[in-house]
Amino acid sequence: MVTVGFDTLIDDSLAQITNVTQLKSLVNKRVLSLINDFEDGKWLHSRFQSYLWDNIAQTALSERERMALSDQSHSSLVAAARNLRLTDKDEVGQGSEIAEVFLYGVMRNHFKALPVVPKIFYKQNVQDNAKGADSVHIVLNADVDDFTLWFGEAKFYNSIADARLDAVVSSVYASLHTGKLKKENAIITNVSDIDQLIIAEPLCSQIKAALSSQVSIDHLKSKIHVPILIIHQCAETASCAGLSDAYRKAIIAHHTERAEAYFLKQIARSATVHKYADIKFHIILFPVPDKKVIVDTFLGAVSFYKGAA
Repeated sequence: MVTVGFDTLIDDSLAQITNVTQLKSLVNKRVLSLINDFEDGKWLHSRFQSYLWDNIAQTALSERERMALSDQSHSSLVAAARNLRLTDKDEVGQGSEIAEVFLYGVMRNHFKALPVVPKIFYKQNVQDNAKGADSVHIVLNADVDDFTLWFGEAKFYNSIADARLDAVVSSVYASLHTGKLKKENAIITNVSDIDQLIIAEPLCSQIKAALSSQVSIDHLKSKIHVPILIIHQCAETASCAGLSDAYRKAIIAHHTERAEAYFLKQIARSATVHKYADIKFHIILFPVPDKKVIVDTFLGAVSFYKGAA
């Protein structure tokens, strides 16, 4: 199966793929494992970078700007590059914008989400509004005139060892504090993007009413999804020369084990989140051969487009 331009190895409920007894009853946890292809014995760096730039305007421009620049691909790339802050200097933080852009692409292509709050855009323009989730989307269920809210976490790590997973759990739970959720809801209803997107007026009004500061967050918990993207450096991917069955099986086993490890850590601290069982979590794992090469290539492209501004 191919999705969002990459092969899908796992797209299933954690309860269906795990052998850990403690996790078999967790119906609100899902695992999505994606991999890139190879060409001439090498990982397809060009496909990954193209995917980022195909989605860059979705994350770095407002809906009004995207509409104004439709059919002007070079202009939109230049405008989007201008909005990329690229301030992460430490090894752990570097590449966070790459992960945010990638998550936007996955949300748009795989989950059919509307980009309600382009977080990189707001990080440039109103710093306080950038705090909280790395991405905010609405997914419409047109069949029943309903919606779900997606507050995403996006990480790019050189490892997905347990220590890294601990940090992800902390970040996810910080974004689920009631005060943070209310702030995100206020941003959604206050910016014009939701009105610019193609949503039928009754449903648009319903969404705004549900997100009102006067409505208890408790009533929204069953609508909240948390996609947790971790792009990670992977020795197996670095040593591989093609999409062999052995490689696929190795990544499936690795991602299954890491998903189990993550959710065991998350549920151990679940008492800190009221109505935790109502929230749906999706861990999305994507292996790369070399984080530094990817970051350096992306930064070079950003510099090029900034120079064209």
